[in-house]
Amino acid sequence: MMPATAPTAGRAPRPRLFAPPGVYRPQADTRLLAAALDREELAPGTAVMEIGTGTGALALRAAGRGARVTGVDVSWAAVVTAYVNALRRRLRVRVLHGDFAARTRGQRFDLVLANPPYVPSPEPRTPARGPARAWDAGPTGRLVIDRICELASALLRPGGVLLLVHSGMCGPQTTVRNLERAGLSARIVQRAAVPWGPVLRSRRAWLESRGLAEAGDAWEELVIIRACCP
Repeated sequence: MMPATAPTAGRAPRPRLFAPPGVYRPQADTRLLAAALDREELAPGTAVMEIGTGTGALALRAAGRGARVTGVDVSWAAVVTAYVNALRRRLRVRVLHGDFAARTRGQRFDLVLANPPYVPSPEPRTPARGPARAWDAGPTGRLVIDRICELASALLRPGGVLLLVHSGMCGPQTTVRNLERAGLSARIVQRAAVPWGPVLRSRRAWLESRGLAEAGDAWEELVIIRACCP
């Protein structure tokens, strides 16, 4: 565990996010999840966890509204980056390295944010290292999504909310069903279309062969799923 708590301070101009090579930079999915976060009520002291915090962009957004925030990431580079960004913005964020379930075992949260790896990949498992850990998630893109669905009810307090973003290629209705099977109420609350990035373009033939894309596709659908614990 890294002792990643930064002191609070008064309002000041926000420095730009530190985003070194190898750490997932905020992109369209981050912005979509940020907009969903902005619609949630956060009382001072609300317990928030971000799964796969990356640069810490969303964790800092919640901390700036007075939430008590924990960010978790399997990448040491991301953990250090989020810690530095918390220091630079003088916001209090606890940043943990490792598996989100293992590092927060026994804790429950009012809000869980998740922008997990979700890009379908020819590899059967998630990468053990390297920047692709931030996006590759097995042949269906669901290796991490399914685990979040399975564990979400154990992470949330009664009335707690999960906000999850992923690609339409991964089967949003499957996510909704899996969350409902885990005892949560869930629905798709937002959709957006974004141009294919370089990773999808490099896998076009494979995606088409798997039936995950049609010939000529150039836009990817992103969805926000909101699930609530009774």
